[in-house]
Amino acid sequence: MSSKSPAIPQATTGGTPGTNAAAILDPTKSSIRDKLHQTYASDPKYKKYTQQVEKCLNAFDNVHEWADCIAFLKQLLKTFQSYMQFKEIPYKLIVAKRLAQCLNPALPTGVHQRALDVYTHILSVLGTEGLKRDLPLWSSGLFPFFEYAATSVKPILLTIYDTHYLPLQAGLRPVMKSFILALLPGLEEETGEFFEKVLGLLDRLSGTVSPVFFIQNIWLIMITMSSARGTALNILSRRLPRLHADEDITQIAGRDIGLMIRAFAAALEDDNLLVRRGALDILLQSMRIDSAAIKRAHPEDTVILMRPATGVVLRRDLSLNRRLYTWLLGPDEKSENQTVFLRQHALQLLNTTLKDEMFAPSGEYSESRPFKIFISLLDKWEIGSALTDVLVLDALKAIRFLMQRNVEEHNEDISMTASTLYEAVEPSILWKQLLAAIMKDLTEDGKTGAIDLTLFLLRSLPMQDDEVRSIHLPVIFAAITEELQREINNDPSKAAEASVRDCLALQEEIFQHIPLESLSQRPELNAALQTSASSLSSLAFAYAFYGLESTELNPSSEVLNPLIAVLEHMFCISQALSRSISAQQGGLIELRAALSQVLRILSGVVRTMDKSCDATLSLSWKPSEWLYSILDCLNLEAVSFTLVDQVVSLIMSLHGTQKLSPKPLMDKRPAVSRMVKKLFRYLHADIAMCHVRAVSLIWSIDSMSRPHEVESIIAQSMCSPELKNVYEAHEAFGILWRLSEDDSLPGVRLKVPLMIVLETLKHDDPSLRRVGETWMRCNLRSYIRVLEPVLRDLLDPSIRRISRVSRVSGKEIRGFVYERSFDQRYVAHLLEILLSIVQFGGQGFSKSARGTFLRRSHDHVLLQRLSLAGIDANTSYLDALIEVLSRFLQSEPKDQDTAVMQPLNTVIQSSAIDLLQTIVARGEIEMLAIEILEPAVIGKLFLCVHLHRLDLQNKLLRFLHSIISASTSYTYDGNPLPEDRSAEGSQESSKRGYNVNSLLTQTIIDGIAIPWNRPVMQHWLDFVLMAVPQFQPALQSVISPIADCLCRQLRLLLSDALKASQPMANERYPRVATDAEFIMLLNALERLLVLGLTQKPDANSQEDDTPVQEKPGAESGGILGYVSNVFTTDNASAAVEDQLTSHSPGYKSLHDGIRVLLAIWVNMVWLDTTGLRPEADSLSMIYNRTHARCRRVLEHLFRAHPTEVLESVIECWDHDALLRSKGSDQPTTGVFGLVDVLIANAQSAVHMICDSISVRISNTSERSRRPANANLSDVVLFHFLEQYLQRLEGPLALQVWGRFMQLAKDLASSRDFKIQVFLALKCLCVLGDKVTQTTAIDDKRIRKDLQETFGKLLDACVTFVGKSTDQPNWMRRTTKESMVTNGRSSPALRGGASDMKVDEKSDSSTVTDNAKPTWGAELPSQITAFIASTAVPELRRFLMDNDKVASACSNIVYYIVSPGIKMKARPLDADAVVVDIFREMIKIPPAMKVWRVAVIDVLYDHRIFNSNSSVATKWKPIVKAVFDGDKTSFPDLLGRVATSPSANIFTNREHEMLLRSLNLRRLALVLFTGEKNHFLTQLPAIQEKLVDILRNVPSPIVQCEVYLCIRVLLCRLAAHSMTSFWPVILTELYRIFEQIIDSIPSDGSEDLQLILSASKCLDLLLTLQTEEFQIHQWIFITDTVDAVFRPDDWSPESMFDQLAEVVGSLPIPEPREPQGMGLSLPTSTSLAFPAHSDRALRKPILKSIRQIDSIRDLFPFFSHVSISSYESVYASSGNIDWEAVEQGILDDMFDGR
Repeated sequence: MSSKSPAIPQATTGGTPGTNAAAILDPTKSSIRDKLHQTYASDPKYKKYTQQVEKCLNAFDNVHEWADCIAFLKQLLKTFQSYMQFKEIPYKLIVAKRLAQCLNPALPTGVHQRALDVYTHILSVLGTEGLKRDLPLWSSGLFPFFEYAATSVKPILLTIYDTHYLPLQAGLRPVMKSFILALLPGLEEETGEFFEKVLGLLDRLSGTVSPVFFIQNIWLIMITMSSARGTALNILSRRLPRLHADEDITQIAGRDIGLMIRAFAAALEDDNLLVRRGALDILLQSMRIDSAAIKRAHPEDTVILMRPATGVVLRRDLSLNRRLYTWLLGPDEKSENQTVFLRQHALQLLNTTLKDEMFAPSGEYSESRPFKIFISLLDKWEIGSALTDVLVLDALKAIRFLMQRNVEEHNEDISMTASTLYEAVEPSILWKQLLAAIMKDLTEDGKTGAIDLTLFLLRSLPMQDDEVRSIHLPVIFAAITEELQREINNDPSKAAEASVRDCLALQEEIFQHIPLESLSQRPELNAALQTSASSLSSLAFAYAFYGLESTELNPSSEVLNPLIAVLEHMFCISQALSRSISAQQGGLIELRAALSQVLRILSGVVRTMDKSCDATLSLSWKPSEWLYSILDCLNLEAVSFTLVDQVVSLIMSLHGTQKLSPKPLMDKRPAVSRMVKKLFRYLHADIAMCHVRAVSLIWSIDSMSRPHEVESIIAQSMCSPELKNVYEAHEAFGILWRLSEDDSLPGVRLKVPLMIVLETLKHDDPSLRRVGETWMRCNLRSYIRVLEPVLRDLLDPSIRRISRVSRVSGKEIRGFVYERSFDQRYVAHLLEILLSIVQFGGQGFSKSARGTFLRRSHDHVLLQRLSLAGIDANTSYLDALIEVLSRFLQSEPKDQDTAVMQPLNTVIQSSAIDLLQTIVARGEIEMLAIEILEPAVIGKLFLCVHLHRLDLQNKLLRFLHSIISASTSYTYDGNPLPEDRSAEGSQESSKRGYNVNSLLTQTIIDGIAIPWNRPVMQHWLDFVLMAVPQFQPALQSVISPIADCLCRQLRLLLSDALKASQPMANERYPRVATDAEFIMLLNALERLLVLGLTQKPDANSQEDDTPVQEKPGAESGGILGYVSNVFTTDNASAAVEDQLTSHSPGYKSLHDGIRVLLAIWVNMVWLDTTGLRPEADSLSMIYNRTHARCRRVLEHLFRAHPTEVLESVIECWDHDALLRSKGSDQPTTGVFGLVDVLIANAQSAVHMICDSISVRISNTSERSRRPANANLSDVVLFHFLEQYLQRLEGPLALQVWGRFMQLAKDLASSRDFKIQVFLALKCLCVLGDKVTQTTAIDDKRIRKDLQETFGKLLDACVTFVGKSTDQPNWMRRTTKESMVTNGRSSPALRGGASDMKVDEKSDSSTVTDNAKPTWGAELPSQITAFIASTAVPELRRFLMDNDKVASACSNIVYYIVSPGIKMKARPLDADAVVVDIFREMIKIPPAMKVWRVAVIDVLYDHRIFNSNSSVATKWKPIVKAVFDGDKTSFPDLLGRVATSPSANIFTNREHEMLLRSLNLRRLALVLFTGEKNHFLTQLPAIQEKLVDILRNVPSPIVQCEVYLCIRVLLCRLAAHSMTSFWPVILTELYRIFEQIIDSIPSDGSEDLQLILSASKCLDLLLTLQTEEFQIHQWIFITDTVDAVFRPDDWSPESMFDQLAEVVGSLPIPEPREPQGMGLSLPTSTSLAFPAHSDRALRKPILKSIRQIDSIRDLFPFFSHVSISSYESVYASSGNIDWEAVEQGILDDMFDGR
């Protein structure tokens, strides 16, 4: 298309040959044109006229300054004046463009005056009809100019408007909005000289069509033009009448009330304070809240008005607030009338608006906005009180929802707003509403909303207000208690409902906030109610206090003190619930939970009353009846321990309190008995979680009840006739005994039950005896506890002796004689018991008795008797016992008493001898008998284990121990070893003689492992721990299997303990091992692991255990092997290390043991510190003691074998993903925490890890020793080291720097690349990051080391990646894929670590020609990802020197970036890693030259736009950085755009156009990457190039790209900066679309793409609705209400409406193949205003269309664009979907064509 076409178009053919599209539109216009055509076509003067005008227009190209403009305009005017006879302007499109350019505000006034003279002449020549025909051409220059016109020019312009435009009358309808917009700037200053003139002009303008239509356009202007709102309000304030409530504004404002409402809403949200004030003034004047218009408006529209109206309070401006309050409260000055007006007309709307916004916040504002408005409105009492009544509960519910949703985000704004709102609301109104809602919840089934809300208030918001705490909360607490008592008394089952349960929880919460003295008295009521208030019940009083209507029949009450009433109600509720539970034999679990809550509250009240209350409170209740009702509950099986705990604690509190009268007393045996027996049931092994609390409660009961009451109850239960009950009672007493402290003297206070237990040790019944022995093993705690009461009775003062020397066979023997008889049977009984204790206790007893001194005893009676007997308190218990026993042994009756006393004395002495022999001596036995007995005993044991026989195992094991002892002692020529013989001694001496029975190992394992053998497991472990160390190496072969068995058992116990720590759904407690069980297994495991590693295994057993392929390779033997052994410099443990291959049984056991210990270390940490569950005491004790013991075991093992233990820990860490994750979030319990515990400092830890790595990566010939753990690869060690270094602080990082740098330098100096180089680089980055943050980096040596080592390692990695590009597909594997391959981020050796052989030959990991690399294909991509994420960002910190940084970047670009881009078919599709490297490099100034070239290459690659738009987004900052950093790049790009056509005749013209269009698209891309106004300084140059192309390059493919550039400029530049560009843009758009009307392009024409591009440009302009364009948009669309409500005589005036008529009337061709390019347009319904405040955002209609094949494809756009634009303005209030706009531009840029 030519840019200059004369006004008379030539006959051309369109889509349908032979039809003139213009004829379809308007027959009158068509006939006028035809007549003119016929008249002037043949006139030679007209031809000359046309030539003159063309010549004149060509002169404009030589205009360089404003004076030239004046000359041009003079010449043009002269030409026109010479041919006055022609009523037509040739080349009018270009004439209009040049005149508009001459009205540029930047030009001087003289030019403007000349231009207006030309306009005046043209409009005079054309006349009214001519102007009407070409209205768009001449108005596009005149309308925008008025705003900028100088004072001297404005009168001329106003005259033109008045003279030439107003006569058009109805013809001004399409241009009405733009005309008003043009004139409104004249109303800015009321005192301005043109104010009245403009106002008069606007009045006449409103008369041309209709005042209603005029006002409707004002509304549209207010919605779309923020700058025109002030002036629009000026005219409204003068022309809108003052209306009363019943008068109808629609006669003036039009029938679309919604449009008017949206206009006011836009003004009320304007940033300008004066605009808001003006809008409120007009609301008060013409649209009061009670007006007919608002009543008739759609509810959603009224919300749209109310939302911004209430928002003005946030401006905190008094003048705005005053107007708003007047609007809401009405014109009356009296408060009462104002409140009535508000309730009648505004309250419901105000409430709805705020409530909707609270519950469905709009994204436009912060979530706290409606709450802040509510808070601000509370300042005005008349609004605040009424609004609080209806809104406060909803507001609090909404804010609770937001706070709970924002817990993760920690939204400070919302929580601050919540506190402010709570403090701002009048407490009496709030608590009145809450009380009413709570009572409603209680009486209606299944509702808990208000209760939950109140709980939230109490828990989440600060309760500092004394009025709330001392007045409102006590009143509500007492009222709810009474209501609960009524509900539950009427129907106890109601307590199971959620509302009652939640209400009880609320009562607990309320009670924590109430001072007790506030609960003891009522607040004052007003005088009218005060007299009757004294006799009101709590509930009735609350209703009276808050002014609520009460439905009570009997409101009076005799109890005046609310505290007494609360207590009575609580006792009443608890009694009713307990009776209901008893009657139902347990009842629902909810009922029991409710009772538990009631008791909790009651306990709290009683506790607080004891502390704070002065007077004694008299209650009217029956304590004993209540006591037995509550105790009846305890007999039920279903009752939980929590409830039992609460019942017992409460009863004891009530028994002990002095402030209640009457009170329940524990002076009756049945009450005490029921409590103790119930508690005893919880002292059961399966309920370990309840033990500690139950024991504590029993001792409390003992201290409050009568003496020996509890002791006799326990003894009675232990003597039950039923055997099962006896077992359970013993077990329970054992737990009581074990958990009681020494200072409570359990041996004295519980002597009878203790004696019953001790008697079972010698009982005939084996089951009973087994029970007693188990009791001693598991519960004893200390032999001294048992010994003390026995010793106390043996020293009874009634036993009196005197010393005597007896002569027998000439020898004198000193002894004693009894002075008188005493109770010998009891003494004999005691000694028998003591014998059984000592026999049972063995060495443990001896050790305990020998190590404990008498003076430590808490028993004063015992100490007194000792001093009477002459025994020193500083001696040990064992010494005292031997002394006492020796006295009994030496004592004889007097001669006269012999007959009576001798038989029993013999028994006493026999027991004493047994005791002494057991303590002091050991027996012997023949070897032959031993050899016969041993297999039989082992066989018998095996049978017992497998046939569930527990009772014999203990004796058999002791017997077996004696047998093995005797067997091994025979090897010393019959001389037994002393007790504490050393392990070395036994090793040396017992080489021969004893062979382990083949069945022994299996029997021991089964005895420990089989679950039903659990009760006697302690005996088995004792046997193992005593026998294995004692008889070495005889039992060496059993160590490893038993250690494995212990590991398995510990795992089982650990899983049980972890299950138990989870909250339980039912009330059954899972089985949990006690701390004692854990500790005994840990003790055993520790001893066995140490033994397994310190003893040298048998040669033959090693042979059996070591697999053939894993024996040491040939290198370690022969001459070299011997030489290396001779010259070894290792420490003393070298010899051990030679034995410790990773396949020896001892090492395998160590590794398995470490795994179990690590599991315990990580998992058995008690975190539930709240202790709300009663089981918490026991569980925390089990966890803490086990964890502490586990720590000691690990420390012991580490001291013995540091390297092996550390490597095992690291291997476990590597194999267990959970452990790896716990490294960071649980520093104290994770693996790194353990390393810190085991190793004294970080320096040692890093040293050990580096040593382990060095051993593995050194060459075979250099190795002095082999790795302790062949399963552990150096890759894993590096990964662990990296994680460990990340945890170090700066000073610690400095300590480890030296050792790590030694390792890193060794790797950096190697010639070939190893995977370890990359791993060392990762570690160095971590360590370097720490060190560079300390002052140590100033040290030259450290800085030099860091620079050199980092540089070498990085270069090696980069070079390796570069060489790997020869393997074609490394780059395609993303980092994510490589992570998935082996499940963790460290690179896996091919085949996995487990495939590594011990043979060092296979450990070589260097890249050589003949050896394949040992890493997977993902290693290069991992290195690249690391370089992008860590190495490049740290370059400047680590290398510091600019040259080195540039050199490193150069390498990275050469080896990684360039190949990564070149191997892609589309350059922008390079791997994300490459883009990340670029994005990091652009932050490094020294690297600018390196990466700039690569980016420029990508930008000028002809395939750049074949990529996807999503990929292009990542490149935005990179492209922007090139043009920011290098000032020559942009001029270079512009130069390419403007390249003149080649003079070479062989150039392909089409190819040249394609290249030019690509360069234009590059320009668009570069502009797109900038921020707002980023390229503003380059705008003149850009503008010049685009205008040049529009003028000189007619090719559609190039012009399409110009419109793409314009779209980018519209998004990236402020609208006002493009003022001078508008005439050109408008003229070109007008030309394109007018040409379609004149001649429709055929299907498939190359012009179609240009039309689509121009349509998209206009689509964007209509979406953005910039102020500059709004004055022109009427040319293209109908921008008034006519778009929706068309008048009867409507005909299309705007360009797109005309096009819709033309294109819609074309004949439909043959059906084509569907292209998938159809246009889906929103119908008017789909843009309806959405609910709440999520306003629709304006977005382009054509955003999804890329290509059209016929002009018909745009018909939906042409026909819908006017109405769609109107409705989007109506719905969106100017909000633009910028994301969709920018995405549409990107998609067009990267369309792949």
